[in-house]
Amino acid sequence: MINDLIEYLKEKKILILGFGMEGYSTYRLIRRHLSDKELFISDTNPDVYEKYEELSKDVNVKIVSQDAYLKNLEQYDVIMKTPGISFKDIDTSKFRSKIKSQIELFLEFVNVFTIGVTGTKGKSTTSSLIYDIVSKQREDVHLLGNIGVPLFDEIDKLTEKSIVVLELSSHQLEFVEVAPNIAILLNLFEEHLDHYKSYEHYINAKLNICKYQNENDYFLYSIDNECLKEHIEKLRELKQNIYEISFEGNSKINAKDRLIIRKENTAITEEGEVLYTDSDSRQILGDHNFNNIMFAMTVAKIMNLDLKKANEDIYKFAPLEHRMEFVAEIDGVKYYNDSIATIPASTINGVETLKNVNTLIIGGKDRGIDYREFAEFLSNTNIEHLICLPDTGWKIAEMVENSNMEKYIVNNMEEAVEFAKKLTERGTSCLLSPAASSYGFFKNFKERGNLFKKLVLEG
Repeated sequence: MINDLIEYLKEKKILILGFGMEGYSTYRLIRRHLSDKELFISDTNPDVYEKYEELSKDVNVKIVSQDAYLKNLEQYDVIMKTPGISFKDIDTSKFRSKIKSQIELFLEFVNVFTIGVTGTKGKSTTSSLIYDIVSKQREDVHLLGNIGVPLFDEIDKLTEKSIVVLELSSHQLEFVEVAPNIAILLNLFEEHLDHYKSYEHYINAKLNICKYQNENDYFLYSIDNECLKEHIEKLRELKQNIYEISFEGNSKINAKDRLIIRKENTAITEEGEVLYTDSDSRQILGDHNFNNIMFAMTVAKIMNLDLKKANEDIYKFAPLEHRMEFVAEIDGVKYYNDSIATIPASTINGVETLKNVNTLIIGGKDRGIDYREFAEFLSNTNIEHLICLPDTGWKIAEMVENSNMEKYIVNNMEEAVEFAKKLTERGTSCLLSPAASSYGFFKNFKERGNLFKKLVLEG
């Protein structure tokens, strides 16, 4: 199954750039199939030998010194870049074609049916939902990629009959020149501006998911997202089968493209075929999740799945952790953990979904996002208590103008939850939905959400 990939790597001078989860996964794959191949590893951690014991025993590994990190990259044939490493301030012109990733090599060399999901928000829920629906009607289905399982960890288990659902980040897509069989682009909002030279650079990375598809492939995107709609109009040379998902009933950009729209509580094709009928039993709440469901059901239609069975499975699908996750009801107050909300649009979705948010906890790393519209939204809500964490929370607090809202400046999550427990009124909700990244304060959004839950549940 992976013979072509191994043959490609066999004679190449390979640098593994970044030795975290994905870098280690790449190392293990190469060692499973090319045990004696010389490899170069470059990482900012000087103790990489100590962290990964097998490296110290591997005589065919050379660790690039910290002084040479990100230098002389043109000397390698293949640079296996960890997605999180930014080339924002580096001239890549001399080695651009050598930059590879697990995603790109997988799509290029492994012959399986792939469904790729990306977007600023919603990709984890949507890819997990698609996996859940498809795996209950097809055999040998895998959920890999940005969701937490590196591709190369599972690659030896795949066969030509495998179906792989891939959650894809902009970092993973930034340098790829191949595409999945079904590509889904949910939305585009300002995000990761600390990683890219510009918002346009970020957008172009996302658009790579569809640029290299052919006439036998499928591309699904939201026509309601203005930024995405504008950029798709510039890509009219695309030849794949295109489905436009419209929550608001917008018309198609191109006559040949197919439209899926919401009509009251149903998702239908333009011919009137019902793909999904909403139910009060749906566990993933909010209109944004109805939108995610429309994407999942369009995939079900493309793959000729039983739509009735898929509908039933959607009703049973539970929210993922840290995504509008109900934590507990304590003293009449319901606490929700939406730590994944790293942009204002996600926090707005959360507030509008719950409807009775009395206390909102916001704030995190400042990545240059414009918060003026978000502050205006908050100024017009019925939220009574706005608890503001550094750095962006403090910044937003100065911008919000609402005489009925009390703003509390705190230094950490412990203080935030302490205030929330004292202030939030019975019969209402407290929502952690930061509208900002966790980095600089926490390892990731999971660590932030776990601390919030721990503090809520403590006496």
